This record gives sequence, structure tokens and C-alpha cells, in this order.
Amino acid sequence: MTPVQFGVLTVLCQQGISDIVSIGRRLGVDRITVANVLRRLERRNLVKRPLNSVDKRRKLAQVTKQGRTLVDAVQPAMIRAQRRFVHPLDSDEQAMLDKLLSKLLLTNNEASRAPLK
Repeated sequence: MTPVQFGVLTVLCQQGISDIVSIGRRLGVDRITVANVLRRLERRNLVKRPLNSVDKRRKLAQVTKQGRTLVDAVQPAMIRAQRRFVHPLDSDEQAMLDKLLSKLLLTNNEASRAPLK
């Protein structure tokens, strides 16, 4: 599973049902990428694509039980990997890293093809 696939599944687990544009904004990726990821996840029965009866142009996605089970199984390993990655840094250094990365993301956000919202 790719980081973007995991991100899409995580967003859907948190929101229940969402549209492609909103998912992209949460992850900072464009709608074409989200649509392609959703197609692959749907083939694996990890998401379903319900019809939007209000606005047919707004494509929806929803995590399946199988998708939620996968996120629940993978998430602890992702958290452990993140902790292992920053383990060489003390707590002050970890806080500084977070601050610097956030600054870089915010500063460059508007120049992105898919800015975070």
C-alpha cells in the first residue's frame, strides 16, 4: 500500500464519506491522483463509490468494512515506523523538526498544484 492510498483510506475512515476534491485538499494531492487511487482501492474492495443524488458531478467515496479493517491493522505499524524514524532526536529536536516542516509546508502551500486546506 502506498502512502497516498493509506492517506485516502485514513481520510475516509475519519469522515465516513467524502468527495474527491475534499480528499485531495486534506492530503495535498490533486483530484486526478485521488480518482486514480480510489479506482485501485475500489478494485481491492477497500472503498465503494456511492452515487451522489444531489450533484452527479461531485464524485463520492466511502471506506468499506474491509478498508477500515486494513487501516486498523496497518496504523499501529505506521505509528511505530514514524516513532523509529525520529527516535534519534530528543523531544526538543522533534518539536523543532515538526515546527520547521510545518513552516515549509505552509510557506510553499500556495505554490502547490493541490494546496492543503
